[in-house]
Amino acid sequence: MDFGKLQDISEVDFTLPPENPITDKILAAQPIDKPVDLYIGPPIWANKDWVGKVYPHNAKEKDFLHYYIRQFNTIELNVTHYQIPTPAMISRWKEEAVKGFKFCPKFPQAISHDRQLLGAEALTTEFCNAVLELGENLGRTFLQLSPAFEPKQLKVLESYLKSLPKGFPVSVEFRHEKWFSNSATWQETCAMLEELGVGTVMSDVSGRRDVLHMTLTDNSLMLRFVGNELHPTDYSRADEWCIKITDWIKRGLRNIYIFIHCGENKYAPELTQYWIKKLNSANNLHIQEPRISPQVVQGSLF
Repeated sequence: MDFGKLQDISEVDFTLPPENPITDKILAAQPIDKPVDLYIGPPIWANKDWVGKVYPHNAKEKDFLHYYIRQFNTIELNVTHYQIPTPAMISRWKEEAVKGFKFCPKFPQAISHDRQLLGAEALTTEFCNAVLELGENLGRTFLQLSPAFEPKQLKVLESYLKSLPKGFPVSVEFRHEKWFSNSATWQETCAMLEELGVGTVMSDVSGRRDVLHMTLTDNSLMLRFVGNELHPTDYSRADEWCIKITDWIKRGLRNIYIFIHCGENKYAPELTQYWIKKLNSANNLHIQEPRISPQVVQGSLF
């Protein structure tokens, strides 16, 4: 993920900001006797660097999804940002999926960026109908707003969200700086999302600390964490997040989706494995860890 990426992170304060008061309100209303549903994985499956590491050494590219699903329990489905999935695509994904695996499709950019949510009724219906066919393998969808979509368009966003099928699982990712520069604007936005039962997307990325808004508007966390090629801060940030998420779980958070980005994602499996170990240990969970094979250094004998 290039959004908010910095070449030099030496001056970045990675401390998690204070949580929005609405987050406490949301969590206080949740029953704490339900099981925790935690899904965590890298954002892609098509990565040749993972062959021989998390995929078999003889894996073919056409089989990468098959092997991904047997290592992780969710995927940030970025392909749907560029096209509405065809019935054949949905059928293939369902055939590959195992019980408990969740696809998290991104809304098509034709809706979110090109039309900026206006005049997109037919495309929206087509997209929603397509991903709903995933059935029990559908996780949450996320609506990434265009960087040009700003608070003066709040009513457009509200109207669009109201047009979605009842109960459609969606979280919204905001990128324009003005959503966060005015506290009253952000609180008004969050109140609208809470009323509609719509979640937010948080992004923990080096160059845009404002999008790490620490706001839950429904009983779900959707987090996009962007590491820096296994820099030491990737681990200290993960540690701090584990403490925060554990606290939120104790207070009622039950639906958690975390996507671990890492530069070109060569090292995303290692960072994901670290997150899973920490969250499992802190919360008595049993999320399957990816099996990562040691890499053979070319020219070595042993």
